[in-house]
Amino acid sequence: MNDKYITVTQLTRYIKYKIDNDVHLNEVFLKGEISNFKPHSRGHFYFTIKDEGSRINAIMFASSTRKIKFVPQDGMKVLVTGKISVFEATGAYQIYVNDMLEDGVGNLYIAYEQLKKKLEEEGLFREEHKKKIPKIPKRVGVVTAPTGAAIKDIISTIKRRWPLTEVYLFPSLVQGEDAKDDIVKQIKRAEQYDLDTLIVGRGGGSIEDLWAFNEEVVARAIYECPIPTISAVGHEVDFTIADFVADLRAPTPTGAAEMAVPQLSDMIGYLKQVNIRLHQSIDNQIKRDRRKLSDLMNRNIFKNPISIYQTKEMLFDSIIERLKFSLVNLTNVKEKELIKIKNSYILKNPYKLLDNKSNKYLQIISKLETLSPLLTLKRGYTITKKDNKVINSMKKLKKGDVLCISFNDGDIDAEVI
Repeated sequence: MNDKYITVTQLTRYIKYKIDNDVHLNEVFLKGEISNFKPHSRGHFYFTIKDEGSRINAIMFASSTRKIKFVPQDGMKVLVTGKISVFEATGAYQIYVNDMLEDGVGNLYIAYEQLKKKLEEEGLFREEHKKKIPKIPKRVGVVTAPTGAAIKDIISTIKRRWPLTEVYLFPSLVQGEDAKDDIVKQIKRAEQYDLDTLIVGRGGGSIEDLWAFNEEVVARAIYECPIPTISAVGHEVDFTIADFVADLRAPTPTGAAEMAVPQLSDMIGYLKQVNIRLHQSIDNQIKRDRRKLSDLMNRNIFKNPISIYQTKEMLFDSIIERLKFSLVNLTNVKEKELIKIKNSYILKNPYKLLDNKSNKYLQIISKLETLSPLLTLKRGYTITKKDNKVINSMKKLKKGDVLCISFNDGDIDAEVI
């Protein structure tokens, strides 16, 4: 009864046989857009070809990749030639590409380049705007999906490298139409916490999966965030707009965690080195101070301190001698001046000087009396004044003027008629 049942392997091989022997599928000319491109270390290319309605996995072996003249990238439109077959391990059909030509660039890639150029011209990518990531953060925030490998890798890496750091998760959508607004919301929310570093990102995926991190609102939110921010989007080959505006770009979420915190063993080694250098510095300083002390102790001033006072005593004696000499000279000069004053004419005959001064005084008084207007009045003359001014000409008078006439024995008023 079980004879009519076949295994999955048998079914897969039958489908593979059918596809492999279909002449229409042995050479297929396909056009579409590259997505989720991953080059292998051995030279093979693994990628997806898609259009608006569907997608197909593709592989191009190293023997064929050597022939193409360009480097395939996500978002690039291509023309491929290949064979459709089934990969038995997964039962999935895929195209084995043996030739590939460029056919322009996909819409997402165009949008990516346009936004990148716009923000770059605005200066959002400049190094002078990038904040320094703290070496030893106390609190690290993470904006990413609450489930998945990314957050697990970040938390485990931080706890393994530097368990003293607290990790704060700000759960966000990282894929889909609403992801961009949710990421911005969580970044703004993280700004309300006292964080030292913020990690924004997600795990790997196609260009469509990562597109939320190519949105302008997300880029500006990261740029305007006051917290030093590390972008951690996708794999090492994935570059998003968020990577360019962030303060630091990490190749993977795990790499972001490694960049955010130090390695405990490294810090222990560093502290040991600092401790060694500190002890060496202290030892060197002690040696230098001992040499200085030894030099001071060997100086003559410490070996024979009395010499300081002997020198000062000699100087003091010299000063005393000069003072004595100066005092004697000054006394002699003053004695000579006193003798000269005593022998002066004034001291020997002071009355003679007084008589001379009296005679001069009388001569001056006589001259003053001779010139005095009062003597003129005694001789019968008068002085005529008008408005208290002396009149020396009749031409200055007119009829009706009131005059003051001074005589020897008094004054009278008169009127000109």
